[in-house]
Amino acid sequence: MGTTASAAPQPTPHESFHGNGMMDSSTSFQTLNIHSNKAKSIITNKVAPVVITYVRPSGSVTLIMFVIYFLIKITQSGRLSNTRHCSGGSYFMVQDVFGKADVLSTSGSYGAPNFRQSKGSFPLYGMGQPSLSGFKQVLQRLQGQGHQEVLFFCLREEPVVFLRLEGDFLPYTPRRKENLHENLHDLGRDARSENLELTIRKELHDFAKLNDNVFYVYNDIEHFKGEPQKISISCEEDMHVTEEVYKRPRFTLPSYRYYRLPLPTEGAPLEDEFDEFVNVLRENPSLSLSRDASRPLPALLFSCQVGVGRTNLGMILGSLVMMHLTRAAQEAEEDATDKPKMQFQVIQTLISKLPKGQEVMEEVDRAIDLCSEMHDIREAIYENKQKLEGIGEDYQIQGSRTKDYFLHRTLQSLERYFYLIVFNAYLHEQYPLAFACSFSQWLCSHAWMYRLLSCMNQSELRAPADLLTKGARVADEYLAPDVLSTIKQMKVANFRRVPKMSIYGMAQPTSEATAAVLEYLTDEKRKHSSVLWVNLQDELVVEANGQIFCPREPTLETALKEELVGSQKWLEVTLEQEKQMKMFKSCVTVQETFNQHKSSHQGLQYRRIPFPECSAPTEEGFDRLLEAMKSCLAEDSLSAFVFNCSNGKGRTTTAMVIAALTLWHFNGFPESCEDEIVSVPDAKYTKGEFEVVMKLVRLLPDGHRMKREVDLALDSVSETMTPLHYHLREIIICSYRQIKSSKCEAEIQTLTLKSLLYLERYMYLILFNTYLHLEKRDSWQRSFSDWMLQVAAQAGVYELLNQLGFSEFEDLRDSTLRRLRHRWQQQNRHGLPVRGEFI
Repeated sequence: MGTTASAAPQPTPHESFHGNGMMDSSTSFQTLNIHSNKAKSIITNKVAPVVITYVRPSGSVTLIMFVIYFLIKITQSGRLSNTRHCSGGSYFMVQDVFGKADVLSTSGSYGAPNFRQSKGSFPLYGMGQPSLSGFKQVLQRLQGQGHQEVLFFCLREEPVVFLRLEGDFLPYTPRRKENLHENLHDLGRDARSENLELTIRKELHDFAKLNDNVFYVYNDIEHFKGEPQKISISCEEDMHVTEEVYKRPRFTLPSYRYYRLPLPTEGAPLEDEFDEFVNVLRENPSLSLSRDASRPLPALLFSCQVGVGRTNLGMILGSLVMMHLTRAAQEAEEDATDKPKMQFQVIQTLISKLPKGQEVMEEVDRAIDLCSEMHDIREAIYENKQKLEGIGEDYQIQGSRTKDYFLHRTLQSLERYFYLIVFNAYLHEQYPLAFACSFSQWLCSHAWMYRLLSCMNQSELRAPADLLTKGARVADEYLAPDVLSTIKQMKVANFRRVPKMSIYGMAQPTSEATAAVLEYLTDEKRKHSSVLWVNLQDELVVEANGQIFCPREPTLETALKEELVGSQKWLEVTLEQEKQMKMFKSCVTVQETFNQHKSSHQGLQYRRIPFPECSAPTEEGFDRLLEAMKSCLAEDSLSAFVFNCSNGKGRTTTAMVIAALTLWHFNGFPESCEDEIVSVPDAKYTKGEFEVVMKLVRLLPDGHRMKREVDLALDSVSETMTPLHYHLREIIICSYRQIKSSKCEAEIQTLTLKSLLYLERYMYLILFNTYLHLEKRDSWQRSFSDWMLQVAAQAGVYELLNQLGFSEFEDLRDSTLRRLRHRWQQQNRHGLPVRGEFI
């Protein structure tokens, strides 16, 4: 049975193909097998070949029409428009590098665009994507310069296929029809570029056979003159994949090595990508510190598409390796004194904590200088910073998207610089040890670097206080829901006490509420002469006109207070999403409020120890709270401990649990009853018995007891707050279960992150209780931060936290948030408007 296709426009029966037959897939290309045994006949014409297949054993025939060839024209605006019905596919094959990209004009003389050697004498080379003959020319030039050993790194993630054209094989890449200028990226963990290239080649060959061995490609996506152009594909040998182009020279050059090391186009590489680079150092004797120093260094050649961003990063990594091999920090030709100095807080903190931190950073700076002919990472940071700060103040009208763009670019460049310093510190420690541990393992054992990196966005943004009085949104007046109905008696929302313990919690109080609570704690019934009050808010808080406000701009509370009182303007305030105009006649900071109350309550101590929302306190947060409690208990063993956050729920509960555990270690643990057998849905998980938690329990000394005591503390703290419906173990599984019913992708991401952060908070409480047990005999002279670094990290705790997730429900490899790096960065990512200076 046969049929022919009409030349008239028809609805496309299959939506997964476009004009050249490339299938629509975000992560892989599926092969159309036209040689299937089911195919009975293929009748083609130049409009639409028709494939007829049998799909049922009964012999009934289904027609599947694949529109392979369609006519297109270029409109005056330069966009594509179909004169025949396009079948909705996603990909076009586009010539990889256009002429203008070759800034150094080296394609003709050297064989590759932007071919260059680093400054100095290191055998480091970089280039853009060459053709097959161009790559042969590059290797011949390196041989001619006397390089006996060449290690070539292809740094591209996106698939590349080389098509035969005019006696050469030119590189082409599949690109989405929506943006022909952008390569494919974020292909997924299972989508290896090599496999994609093989599949693409098979598809191109199959579809060309359906169209008289012709396939259409784009060579000029700037002007679209004469596009698309047809190319002849008669067999698979008319196409090469990347490994065929780059691996075959091994047969004629025995000392040549090829590695595919995908690097990101922006930001820092993933730890796994650093590990791949370290594996190259491990397996090549010529890159070992024990190498024969009389032999020349191998030439390292790096290549990406244009030869700029990723190539520059690869060359810097190569420069650092060369420095360690020769122990010679070569000076760049240009005077480095003119280069910008990295005065960013995150960088200064990093080098202050690293061994020989200043030296490590200076080596990175020299490596950047040596490789700066096409791109300078430090200059890129400051260029984006200046553009960010130069955008107009009124972000609601002018370029809010532009601010997001330049903030993102600044942070990405700064992150790349941060990781280069970290990687060089790793080389200092691990190169002499022949890389006894991978970069991933090493960084997990130095998780404080993840903490520092996660705060980069917040630490680098600072707005002057007067911006709040120049037409910006000033503040949110925060009214915590008083679920426990305590405002009438105590003047503050959600006031409560842990049964039989002098531990109290509440929402953020006003000055009036603070006085009421202090009066309550020191009355004849309770008689607390010493009170430690800990404010857990990491938000800015001021009291103006007797109400609590949280400014939306990152600035200092004291400066903010002075500006608000001094301006005497009507300012915009948001109250429960309703905008109002207010003039502030009085304004005090929280610190000033407690300073006033100290005159009438001599035993009052006030501390500001910020805890993050949803997630676990930082190691330093645990330390500060423990030290404050130890100091207070040393003076008065009957001290009262008061905690507040914005609403008196999450962070307050966490601090109350920490306080309960600490007091039990001082005064003895209460007797706990045996676990009850609970027959309710998710009973196992409401008891905190997640797989990752139980792994931690098995890892810790007497782990079951450590967990059981934390559970007892959680139950005790939650006993008086039932109306709040907040129990940490329950909220972990509840947050995760809500993901399934969510329809919005943003909500899914938020709930996924929250559930993981709650899970991490629970595990940190267990770790802290273990620390209290093990370090008790030394009166906790070693801090929790040091214990986590010196003891827990060595036992593999951070590696466990670096694989955090609900493995009983999902494949952890599907989530980047399982990683400390991504989870902690997302945790501290706020949508604050960018104002003032990026410091």
